[in-house]
Amino acid sequence: MKKDKCLCETDEVLIFPCSGGSNVGQIANETAKKLSSQGIGGMSCLAGIGGHISGFAEATRAVKKIVAVDGCPVHCARKTLEHAECPVTIHLVVTELGIRKTSDFHLEDKDIVKVENAVKEKLKK
Repeated sequence: MKKDKCLCETDEVLIFPCSGGSNVGQIANETAKKLSSQGIGGMSCLAGIGGHISGFAEATRAVKKIVAVDGCPVHCARKTLEHAECPVTIHLVVTELGIRKTSDFHLEDKDIVKVENAVKEKLKK
């Protein structure tokens, strides 16, 4: 019988989306979910890092690549990781891909695919 793996366990790549209160934050979140389900990396909990929950930062520092996907130029995901001394390997900002930030939660599949492809491209380098 296969043992279920906790999504908090160490992987080669951990992905931290900002999950902010805007369309671009939710695009970052949906992108991380998609990449995780494809086995590209493990989606991890930025709130656990920011909340200084025991073990989260230590486990994050143990991976080969830390990916921060921010929705906008405020860079909450990257700053939270850096504050916890978790060095970000790859940083991507959704609005820098030409996706406009709005206060609604209407997400376009094409935008999620654009961010997903951008992360995959950065991981190849």
